[in-house]
Amino acid sequence: MDYEIVELKETKIAGLTARTNNTAPDMGAVIGGLWQKFFSENRYAAIPGKITGKTMGIYTDYAGNEHDDYTVMTGCAVEGDVPEGFEVRTLPAGKYAKFVVIGNMVTAVGEFWQKLWQLPLDRTYVFDFEEYQNADPDHCEVHIYIGIK
Repeated sequence: MDYEIVELKETKIAGLTARTNNTAPDMGAVIGGLWQKFFSENRYAAIPGKITGKTMGIYTDYAGNEHDDYTVMTGCAVEGDVPEGFEVRTLPAGKYAKFVVIGNMVTAVGEFWQKLWQLPLDRTYVFDFEEYQNADPDHCEVHIYIGIK
């Protein structure tokens, strides 16, 4: 899998969160349910001050590594105040491995994570995220950033 190393600046993210892990039998339902709530309840539209307008899937608050619990968040990068009912996380400034995934929004991203877990990246397990460049479910372009040391 090809990637490039990029430096990102600190950014505020607002959205909805849930806690899960990759071996939980309901992990897919937890993450899928979070995305469903984010869009079906117009939560995305209710967030003011969007910087890019791109939707993000965030993985943070790791209890250890990819085998342990983590917080998943659906959200977007914002400036200013965030309304009540939304969680806020800070994308830390630093080095990230940037991957570009193109394909079906669900299967291509799922396959990416399976392959990533096999790569010898020196990960931080602090903050990883997917940034959806478009909303076409069958031909989506997703930029995935993995925090590295």
